[in-house]
Amino acid sequence: MGTNFDRYLEGKLKDPDFAGRFDEASRNWDIALQIARLREKRGLSQAALARAAGTTQQMISRLESASYRGHSRSTLEKIAKALDARLVIKLEPVPKSAAPKGTKAPRNGKRSPSKGTRRRPKHGP
Repeated sequence: MGTNFDRYLEGKLKDPDFAGRFDEASRNWDIALQIARLREKRGLSQAALARAAGTTQQMISRLESASYRGHSRSTLEKIAKALDARLVIKLEPVPKSAAPKGTKAPRNGKRSPSKGTRRRPKHGP
């Protein structure tokens, strides 16, 4: 049956907006914990990891914060290398019922042109 919080969270997760924010926070928390745990396992302080990765202690502190949302692949690669680790990025399909609104691909499977680009006419010059 679960706790009152479990029931509360289950109800809140039915709201697609809340569920999306919850999922993003969960991913950010996961990244933060992975960095902190591996850093500690390697016996490094935030300052030592920063020196090894060519960044600042403040950046390591931000990366280890669950509220940080500015992760870049290049920064995570530097951190992984400094921790003698491998960065793995994985794309997983989302079940249609769980896909947030506004994320549907075009029906024909083709990307829409970027702003500022023009489509060529099908016939003629």
